[in-house]
Amino acid sequence: MTINNVDVFRQKIRQGKLCVGITLSFTDAAISELVGDAGYDFSWIDMEHCPIDISAALAHVMAARGTAMAPFVRVPAADPNVIKPVLELHPAAVVVPQIRTVEEVGMVVAACKYPPIGIRGFGPRRGRGFGGKPYPEYLIDADEQIMVMVQIEHIDAVRAIDDIVAVEGLDGVCVGFNDLAASMGLSGEVTHPNVIAAAEEVISTARQAEVYAGVAMGFDAVAVKEWMERGIQWACLGSDFDSLYRRVSGVVERVREL
Repeated sequence: MTINNVDVFRQKIRQGKLCVGITLSFTDAAISELVGDAGYDFSWIDMEHCPIDISAALAHVMAARGTAMAPFVRVPAADPNVIKPVLELHPAAVVVPQIRTVEEVGMVVAACKYPPIGIRGFGPRRGRGFGGKPYPEYLIDADEQIMVMVQIEHIDAVRAIDDIVAVEGLDGVCVGFNDLAASMGLSGEVTHPNVIAAAEEVISTARQAEVYAGVAMGFDAVAVKEWMERGIQWACLGSDFDSLYRRVSGVVERVREL
């Protein structure tokens, strides 16, 4: 059993199960423990849009260890210097947003892998048990312990999807509907036929290449079922703040009715 539950995530996909996750925006790591206990398969710790710094991200990753949930970290950008310290948190996956070219994907994969495969600098801490695991033993499967995921949220990336999913070392892709729609001149129209067609192309191409195919979207049972039928294997559905808002506003509305 790995400390980041990456093996649990992979096993569920091998069994044909849909892995379900949720975006985390709050800094309190108790949220990770809560959603892990609730049964989520993975968390999506958002360092791109939310006020989560490296220390808060570490706390979230550590909190997930007490559950069966795999902690993913979405980094702010495809910059090796930004990605490097996140790798040392030893999350189950690093998710890189705003990918547009196959060259960017190659750079991201290289940043996440040790030489001779990549360029990742050597300075593991948590990943080798704070010194409890000898370096040779740690290096046996270090590159497989953290999955490399990229977000396909620009039409340029869709056009390059055949080459992107062929990059060795890439574990998964994730469609980001809002930014994808915007890049197509269809801001806010995430259900536009052209956006759906682009997303379908990404999913089918990823599956053919045996790359994990996922989506990030708000929760809609009908839409989730449709994307499952199209072949997705993992889905980030909504966020902690959205779930909390719906619950508390619903309570207030119900009391006002009474």
